[in-house]
Amino acid sequence: MSEHTKTRPTDKLVEIRLVGPATKKKSMLEAVKAIGFRDVNDSTLWRDAFPDLKNQRLPGAYLKGIHKREELSQAKLSKQTGIPQRHLSEMENGKRPIGKKNAVILANALNADYRNLL
Repeated sequence: MSEHTKTRPTDKLVEIRLVGPATKKKSMLEAVKAIGFRDVNDSTLWRDAFPDLKNQRLPGAYLKGIHKREELSQAKLSKQTGIPQRHLSEMENGKRPIGKKNAVILANALNADYRNLL
C-alpha cells in the first residue's frame, strides 16, 4: 500500500483577541488582513465540514482530522511518533483512549494542541 509522501508545510498559528474603540474596528481588520491574519468568525465548524465524523468520539475524530490535514498516513504518523499504527487506528475509532503522554507526542508531530486530543 502506498502512502502519502507530499507534506504540506504548516505554519504555527496564533489567535488574537483585541479590545479597542468600535470606531477603529474596520481599519484594524483591514490592517491585520494585509499582513496575513484572517477573521475566524467566517470559519466553518468542523462538525459542519465533516458531517461523517459527527457521531464519533471527539478526540478520535480530531486525531483523524489533523493527520489528514497534514497529509500523513497512519503508517507515516506511526513512524514519526513511535506509536503503533494499530493503536492510532484504535484511537481514531474510540476503541483506545489517547492519554496525555500520547496526546503530547501526537500534537507535537501534527502541529496541534494536545488538549484537543484528550
